[in-house]
Amino acid sequence: MYKKHFLYAVIGMLVLSGCSSGKANTEVPTPTGTSLADESVPGAVTPFVDETVIGKVDSEQEILAAEPAIPDILEPEAPGTAAEENDKAVIDYSNITDGYVMVKYKTATDKKLKAQVKGPTTTYTYTIQPEEWETFPMSDGNGDYKITVFENVEGKQYATVVSVSTTVGLKDEFAPFLRPNQYVDYGVAEETIKLGAKLTQGKETELDKVQAVYEYVVKNISYDTELAANVKSGYLPVLDEVLKVKKGICFDYAALMTGMLRSQSVPCKLVVGYAGDVYHAWISVYTVKDGWIDNAIYFDGTTWKRMDPTFASSSNKSDAIMKYIGDGSNYTEKYIY
Repeated sequence: MYKKHFLYAVIGMLVLSGCSSGKANTEVPTPTGTSLADESVPGAVTPFVDETVIGKVDSEQEILAAEPAIPDILEPEAPGTAAEENDKAVIDYSNITDGYVMVKYKTATDKKLKAQVKGPTTTYTYTIQPEEWETFPMSDGNGDYKITVFENVEGKQYATVVSVSTTVGLKDEFAPFLRPNQYVDYGVAEETIKLGAKLTQGKETELDKVQAVYEYVVKNISYDTELAANVKSGYLPVLDEVLKVKKGICFDYAALMTGMLRSQSVPCKLVVGYAGDVYHAWISVYTVKDGWIDNAIYFDGTTWKRMDPTFASSSNKSDAIMKYIGDGSNYTEKYIY
């Protein structure tokens, strides 16, 4: 009983409401003037108090000494060969077989804007900015999708700007999880791509690359308690900034690792859901040998444990935390990016 209570206490110390960042709203508006509630940040939980100093892996000088070739990045494109458009917005679904759709609200506005990707099983709602292309994954895999752009009318009321329905047949199951998207925007993160290449240089298998990136992230990025306490709805990681300041919340940990792995052609899912009853983020990786590894975190010589870099880093891999992380029953997957 003591061990159980101790475990719950440790978990409480390690998680903040900041881990709710990146939550997608699931309310589905009807075509005009209906409610599309803003995303919300759950109430605070027990503050993070673990100040364990994490030892570093290789020094920055050692990592940066080599100059490996940087692979071509699979940049999203909007060629317009399949698009739905009006004078306000455009939805380009030319590349749905590659697992993504692109959206742009074309004119300047101070209205709140949303894009919604409704797949076969899950509805994802995103905040978008005017005059910028945004990329969203077809996370539900094959099937029927409806993509819609909304603009705020008043209060929580949104009206449809443009919408299109289409059927997705992916080239392969991991196509949505290789390219940059709004939540894992590594295409504009030059330093993240360079570091990913250097960390994985000479690594022969996907799991070797995963281990190298994982060890760097959990030993060099610390948990940002101030950001976690004050994070706002709509927060998105800026990967190069996370590398620069070497701290972040769970969303930053997972997005940074996902970005580095995708840049090295390792399919990787950023998963958002619940760790216990707290909103959280972690990752799953794909290997040619084993397929999707949904419960990976570290290799102990025999098996891989769940890949949740926030808990592992914050706890310095304590036995209690590693047991909690390794038990899949403590995780409930909600959204995949």
